[in-house]
Amino acid sequence: MTSEHAEVQVRPGVEGDLEALTDLYNHYVRETPITFDTAEFTPEERRPWLLSHPEDGPYPLKVAVDTDSQEILGYATAGPFRGKPAYVTSVEVTVYLRPDAGRRGIGTLLYQALFEALAGEDVHRAYAGIAQPNEASTRLHERFGFRYVGTYREVGRKFGRYWDVAWYEKALRGS
Repeated sequence: MTSEHAEVQVRPGVEGDLEALTDLYNHYVRETPITFDTAEFTPEERRPWLLSHPEDGPYPLKVAVDTDSQEILGYATAGPFRGKPAYVTSVEVTVYLRPDAGRRGIGTLLYQALFEALAGEDVHRAYAGIAQPNEASTRLHERFGFRYVGTYREVGRKFGRYWDVAWYEKALRGS
């Protein structure tokens, strides 16, 4: 990408990334309230998720890779916001970084690539739900023009307590 981030390449996710992506996600399942999944996944269980993010279409998967080691540092995705037909032009976006990959601009690179991919799609709005507290994610989304629209209070229970989720939206086209 830029010379400032020359050690990181952002590319579409591919099937060969499945194990590393599953391991990365499972960290958040085990250790954090960032995702409300509560049981770890095997790569085979995550395969349908990976296949739901083709290179073309409104649900891309972008992967950040260390150019020297080829290790995955993080990923960003867009997915369906809700399952009903009228929501088809809305997507939910998310970013996950390896725990040691924060504060290097990788989330920014991933979102730049994701929103570039979405620019050519028939997508009207992007939404992001951020389990609270998560200042880094809030700052990233605000930097990309997301605006706060509300909080679902105590909407998820994990690790024996309830968590709030703040919702953000971003106009993508036609707004």
